[in-house]
Amino acid sequence: MTFAGSPDRAEARLVPDAGYELDTFRASGLPRRPGLAQVRAVLRDLAAPAACDRILKRRKPDVVLGAGSYVAGPMVVAAARRRIPVAVTEADAHLGLANRLAAPFAKRVFLSFPIDGREPPKYEVVGRPLPANARRLPRAEARAQLGLPAEGPVLLVAGARAGARALNEFVVETFGASGPAVLHVSGERDFDKLRPRVSRPDYVLLPVLDGLGAPYGAADLALMRSGSTVWELAAAGLPAILVPYPFATGDHQTKNARYFQAAGGAILVPETELGHVADLVRSLLDDPGRLDEMGAAMRQVARPDAADRIAEELIGLARG
Repeated sequence: MTFAGSPDRAEARLVPDAGYELDTFRASGLPRRPGLAQVRAVLRDLAAPAACDRILKRRKPDVVLGAGSYVAGPMVVAAARRRIPVAVTEADAHLGLANRLAAPFAKRVFLSFPIDGREPPKYEVVGRPLPANARRLPRAEARAQLGLPAEGPVLLVAGARAGARALNEFVVETFGASGPAVLHVSGERDFDKLRPRVSRPDYVLLPVLDGLGAPYGAADLALMRSGSTVWELAAAGLPAILVPYPFATGDHQTKNARYFQAAGGAILVPETELGHVADLVRSLLDDPGRLDEMGAAMRQVARPDAADRIAEELIGLARG
């Protein structure tokens, strides 16, 4: 198995660090506003399928899997032209533009969520593959590892690597001096500004962690955005208050959150209503019975076998 992607994105570091080979080519997302940047992006993207074709000619793969971003599009097109079987994955409850364009070239589209009008056998709902470091650790081990109290409820707050500024500000302002024990993974951007505002030992503030398996094991409730990590919460059986990023493409984070709210495992709170979250957090942490019900609902909709299912389908496509 080899990877292909951009030399300017996270894969340029993550793939070699994981021990895999990476072939790189240039591709760009299309800026929304007309202008010189848009022209440059179009010219770069027009050249990308030829670069991908050269990679395919050298690697001779039996099957190609596109991960759903604009970088995957040129490789999907190049593989289809060579009659190499293609599949793509969609992380959210909204089929993104790149995947809508790639879908006609694909034999399978692996969905994380059911999407109206996208039916089998071409479209298959499998959930989202989970990294090994997202597997929930036992509570005692997780709390000891993170320096959290052995007893009592713990609130987990986490955003992406850069963090979620609105959540960061809200949680430090609300619970920085008093409240339940908090494990706050703030992201690197805001960490230095937040640290002086935390004044109690059971509020653990960290910039980043290599995976959230320990936090999922330590916490009783999560307060998070609703990107693809919602599937990690579900596999961990962790109840959640989900605050969708309001500017996500196609408002897909709201759609993601609605799915888990409908299942009974999460509560959706728009960012404009963050002021209500403090009372909601306290109410939930004071009600272990409800947390147990929400955790069970999360486990009910979890799909921990997503990676295995995708791998099996890819092997089948490769064998023809």
